[in-house]
Amino acid sequence: MQLDSLQHKGLRQRLLQTLYAKGVSDERVLTAMGSVPRHFFLESGLDKIAYDDKALPIGAGQTISQPHTVAWQTQLLNVAQGEKTLEIGTGSGYQAAVLCELGADVYSIERQRVLHGKAKSLLTQMGYRLTLIYGDGFEGLPEHAPFAKIIVTCGAGHIPQPLLNQLAVGGRMVIPVQDGNSLYMFVFDRVSETEIRQTKLKECAFVPMLQGVS
Repeated sequence: MQLDSLQHKGLRQRLLQTLYAKGVSDERVLTAMGSVPRHFFLESGLDKIAYDDKALPIGAGQTISQPHTVAWQTQLLNVAQGEKTLEIGTGSGYQAAVLCELGADVYSIERQRVLHGKAKSLLTQMGYRLTLIYGDGFEGLPEHAPFAKIIVTCGAGHIPQPLLNQLAVGGRMVIPVQDGNSLYMFVFDRVSETEIRQTKLKECAFVPMLQGVS
């Protein structure tokens, strides 16, 4: 595992100031992101730009999301300590680490075997306790449902009904969904067993959410 130097910590603090200036006001989210060394989740050659507010490649045709996107989605999710939280798209494991720092009980699915293996190894080395699964995110984890929170870190062509079905009453799902020719961030709040409230937010950019496993 890499070193988290004073320079890295300084760059991380500067990133937090950037996120705050861009409208991320949740102190818990900023503290969590300040505790996770983003450069650990990237190839060493990207060390110098690990704390730029940009998406970066992580292999298998995937990216680690722009920090502002991670912060914004996490702020929308509004995770409380101990809440059972399902993440679709483990990727590098960075978003999962941020959720762990917030005290969530994290379950995370990844469809790319190589990314699942790398994230599992790194997050274990870093001391995070969570459940990582290699599988199809569209199906969710019915055997562990219901979930208080669900976060999808890839762009869905349609709203995955299995995920809505696994959302607890009082729960919330944050997901980018195709609407027309663009992706938009949506928030779904389950008000009761039969009622789900939908809120469409601003346009966003994510790698596509694919069915099956690779």
